[in-house]
Amino acid sequence: MKALLQKLFQQHYLSYEEAKSSLMMITTQQVNIAQLASFLTVFRMRPIARQELEGFRDALLELCRPISLDQHDCVDMCGTGGDGKDTFNISTLAAVVVAGAGYKVAKHGNYGVSSVCGSSNVLEKTGYTFSNQNSVLEKQLDKHHLCFLHAPLFHPVMKAVGPVRNQLGLRTFFNLLGPMVNPAQPQKQVVGVADLHILRLYQYVLQQTNRNYAIVHSLDGYDEVSLTGEFKLVTPQREQVLSPQQLGKNVNKSIDLHGGSSIKESAAIFMHILSAKGNKAQNDVVCSNAGIAIQRFRPTRSLEDCIDEAETALLSKKAYKNYISLVETI
Repeated sequence: MKALLQKLFQQHYLSYEEAKSSLMMITTQQVNIAQLASFLTVFRMRPIARQELEGFRDALLELCRPISLDQHDCVDMCGTGGDGKDTFNISTLAAVVVAGAGYKVAKHGNYGVSSVCGSSNVLEKTGYTFSNQNSVLEKQLDKHHLCFLHAPLFHPVMKAVGPVRNQLGLRTFFNLLGPMVNPAQPQKQVVGVADLHILRLYQYVLQQTNRNYAIVHSLDGYDEVSLTGEFKLVTPQREQVLSPQQLGKNVNKSIDLHGGSSIKESAAIFMHILSAKGNKAQNDVVCSNAGIAIQRFRPTRSLEDCIDEAETALLSKKAYKNYISLVETI
């Protein structure tokens, strides 16, 4: 690791092999805390290169606890986070709504590091119990179209770096890896990214796969469709810049999307919206993101129709009842 750090401090990029081996060393605890903190910090000081990201990704997948959900046609909805916007848990709510509409979701996630409340925090607070048992996750998908894969239960390196990430309290390249290393590797995916550089990186990487993906980025910096302005939507077929008005939605204000100041408050907001008590801005944002995921299953349908389907699942409380049933049967 010392040699790799010296190379990085000299402003050189790592090769694919070096990036992969560095994560292997971290996982097998061949790196001390000071070296690990330095390694993570370097990538806050410059953009990550494609070969570095791919090397990190492949290391995590190689070391990952194996799981197979191949018989299920699932979508993952996982953003990179780190946009600093302090929103409520939009992508997690959208995932629950997609499942409530009848489509299978295997969502990858973790505790918040640079945010008050990550997806795993809010799920745990609302009663979901994490598991890495294949049979448990398959049962949840069969009965409720929904399961959550808590990253530290599958990725040894996530567990190894967790304490240092928490102490730093900053976004690291592990935020970028989250959407890439879902242990189930579903063939459908919606990724939210916080800037255009990361969007291009993801586009290149996902183009090398056969996945039906969508990458979203709001041009004012949100790593999801915020409806606070125009957003970019990239799929294997096209790139578009869309406005809220084109989806038949009002333009939101940032305050409309504010999350809680604690995990308890964030969980209360989560359940308030899920139980069809949210305001129009909250509902529109959740359903717009959910609609993009539904369109991965229904590519010939318009995005507006897919959003309408998500709204029906949310406002009828179908998504709420499905989630409550899932939690109660764990």
